[in-house]
Parts: sequence; structure tokens; C-alpha cells
Amino acid sequence: MTPGVRSSLAAAWLFGAAICVNITEARGGLRAGHDQESRTTDAGDLEVLELRPNFFMIAGAGGHIGVQLGDDGVVVVDTGSAAKAGAVVAAIKKATTRPIRYVINTSADPDHVGGNDAVSKAGQSLFTSSDFLGGAASILSAEKVLARMSAPAGQTSPFPAGAWPTETFDQARKYMYLNGEGIEVLHQPAAHTDGDVLVFFRRSDVIAAGDILDTTRFPVIDVARGGTIQGEIAALNRLVELAIPSVPIVSREAGTLVIPGHGRVCDQMDVVEYRDMVTIIRDRIRDLIKAGSTLDQIKAASPARGFTRRYGSDSGPWTTSNFVEAVYRSLVQEKP
Repeated sequence: MTPGVRSSLAAAWLFGAAICVNITEARGGLRAGHDQESRTTDAGDLEVLELRPNFFMIAGAGGHIGVQLGDDGVVVVDTGSAAKAGAVVAAIKKATTRPIRYVINTSADPDHVGGNDAVSKAGQSLFTSSDFLGGAASILSAEKVLARMSAPAGQTSPFPAGAWPTETFDQARKYMYLNGEGIEVLHQPAAHTDGDVLVFFRRSDVIAAGDILDTTRFPVIDVARGGTIQGEIAALNRLVELAIPSVPIVSREAGTLVIPGHGRVCDQMDVVEYRDMVTIIRDRIRDLIKAGSTLDQIKAASPARGFTRRYGSDSGPWTTSNFVEAVYRSLVQEKP
């Protein structure tokens, strides 16, 4: 790589960090014009951030929520927790009088799908002539999400039937064209779970990543629900390939924006950094497994060293120890 290219990439990385700071700190009105500036406003105890004209992110309801507005209505990516559903609906209605048409779920996590029932029922199906789904907005997800949210006969479902996906798919890609742009729903099997998707809004140039990307901690590899470290890295690589950084004009606040499941809005270079961190830790644990180390020995070797201050935790629902164990069990399961 030439010195000039290295300088350009370094500048792009530094400016990408500045983009995240500016987006987090911006303040202003909810729909105050289309001047391309990112701004936030409080909606009760939620925060609504304008990423693009007619594209918003809602934070504070659980997992981050993406909201696309347009003449066809509203497309919502994830719905937050059940407890915050009313506030989410109110925030959307404050932004537009158009009906909610689609909900897209990135996984079956309660903090991403808990508001499905309320948000869907607050909307209106595109198929109004047949009273399809009782007139509520459609809920789209990977097929495994429906399996996780429903229950076999005779068992109790963890979610009400109104929260279940009404449209599912199991192929690599599902797509639609609404509000003047193509929307790609990309299945990433065996990443955070076995039902993850990335949602790419092509004209807005925004990707909703769900918990494949979580800048507040090490990624949650839910082995019990089909998550794997190899699938997680593959999904992060897919994000890197889809996103475009602000090059060659690095002085602009431009490039693809990536909405994580939790944490700050990112650009491509942020995803690269996160992907590299996860890959380094995977490689360290894999080498220790090859050397015959036990799980306790691997934990004692601190394979996440150098990253624990930023992403690690010794308490809470997802600790550094949980992450190391999940990577270990994922790699051991893959061995012949």
C-alpha cells in the first residue's frame, strides 16, 4: 500500500470517529428541514435522531429503531421493548401522519421485538382491500425469528400472537421497494443468533445491523439460539462490504451510516475496527484451543486483553467471561 493511500485511509478513519461524535451531540427539531444535518430531539424519554431526510433512529426504547418515512407510509426496523411501545408509536406519529406499513425485525430479542404488537396495530397494511391481518402493518423477519417468538402446540409463547412475524423468509435476501428506495433484508445465519438480518436502505444509504453490531460491548454470541463466532465475523464482513466510507473527500460528513443494536451510530471504518477486534480475539482463542488449553485456562490467559476497557464488563447480562466462553464453545462445536 502506498503512503498516499495509507494517509487517506487514516484520515477517513479519524473523520469517521468525528462523524459519530457529531451525530451523538447534534441537537435540534424533529423534522426541522432537509438540510442533511443530523439532529436529535427528546420524545418523552426517547431520543429521535435524524440521520437522513426522511430517515430517523429512535434510541432509548431498548434496541435502536430505524424509521423510514415517505409517501407510501412508514417502515420501522425493530420496535424496542414492550414497555416503551406506546412512546415509540407517539414519536413516529409526531414525525408523520402517514401510516406504519411494515415492521422488520433484525432478531427475536425482546428489546428488539417487544413492541411489535403495539407498533403493528398502530399501523395499516398495504393490502387494505382485504382486511389483511386485521388491517395492521405487516411484520417481516427471518423464518427462525417466528420460530423463536411462537411456541409448539401445548406450550406458552413468550410473545402474544399479535407480535409474531406475519411474513418470513429463509433465503439469503428479501427485498421491497417503498418510499422511493430499494430495501434489502439480508439474512445472516448463525451470527448473533440463527435469525439475524441486516436491513439496507439503498437510497438513504443506511444499514440497520441489529445486535450483529453492538458498540457498547463485545458481541453477544447466543450459542443456545444458533449463534456462532464464525457467522458473526461473516456478518461483520458483509457490513464492511455494503458500507462505503467518505472517500476520497474525507472532509465531508458523508458515507454509509450503520445503526447498531446498541451504542453510537457508525460508519464503515468503525465496523472495520469492531470486526478486527472480534477476529483478533477469535484467533487467540482458536490458537489456545489448538494448543490443548481448557476453557478455564483460556479465560485465565485473557484473550480479550487490549479490548476489555472499551468493550468488556465484569458484571451484567453479558460479561467478558461470557463472551470468551461463547467463542470457545462455538469453535469447539465446529471441530470435526
